Amino acid sequence: MEEFVQSSGENGIVVFSLGSMVSNMSEDRAEVIASTFAQIPQKVLWRYDGKKPDNLGPNTQLYKWFPQNDLLGHPKTKAFITHGGSNGVYEAIYHGIPMVGTPLFDDQADNIDRMKSKGTAVRLDLETMSTRDLLNALKEVINNPSYKENMMRLSAIQHDQPMKPLDRAVFWIEFVMRHKGAKHLRPAIHDLTWFQYHSLDVIGFLLACVATAIFVITKCCLFCCWKFAKTGKKGKRD
Repeated sequence: MEEFVQSSGENGIVVFSLGSMVSNMSEDRAEVIASTFAQIPQKVLWRYDGKKPDNLGPNTQLYKWFPQNDLLGHPKTKAFITHGGSNGVYEAIYHGIPMVGTPLFDDQADNIDRMKSKGTAVRLDLETMSTRDLLNALKEVINNPSYKENMMRLSAIQHDQPMKPLDRAVFWIEFVMRHKGAKHLRPAIHDLTWFQYHSLDVIGFLLACVATAIFVITKCCLFCCWKFAKTGKKGKRD
C-alpha cells in the first residue's frame, strides 16, 4: 500500500471510504465512480468489497479494509471522499484533508453540511451524482487552495490543546493506578441489585398504578350501569 501511495508522485492520492457499515454499493454506482477515478491524475485507494468495476482505471486500487487514519495523515493525501461519519470527519480535520461528502443516513448529512458551510467540503448525492459531478467536486477540493487552507485552520484549532491526547491517556491511566482503582469514579450502577438494574421495581410500580386505575374505572362503570338499570326498572313499575 505504501509503495502504491509513493508511486503517485506530486499528484498525490485520494482516499475513498463509506465507513465500516457500508463496504458495497450497486454496480451502476460503482461504474460511475470508477469511471471518474480513471480520469483524475491522482492515485485512488478505494475501500470496496463488491464486484470489481469493468472500467476501473490503473490508478485505482480496491481494498476490503485499509488504515484510514494513517492514510489521511499521509503527506501525499489530497482529498477524502467520505459518507460523513463523525470519526472520519474528525480524522480529516485533524490531518487537514478537504472532503467530498456523500452522506447516507443519520447525522452524516448534518456533518457534511457543517463542513461545507466552513468551506472545507463539497456535498454530493451518492445515488444521483454523475461522473461529471464527482469529477468537478474532486477538482474543486484539490485544486482550489481555499479548501485546504480552511481545513488547516480547523486542524490548528483542534491541535491547540493544553496537552497531547497520548499524554492525557497516560495521565488518566496513572491516575487510576495512584488511587488504587479510582473507586470514586466507579459508576453507581455496580451497587444496584439485579431487579433495580433492570428497573423491575419501577415497572412493577407503574403496572400496579395502571391496574389500580383500570380496576377503579371498571368498578365505577359497573356501578353506573347497575344504578341506571335499577332506576330504569323503578320507572317502569311506576
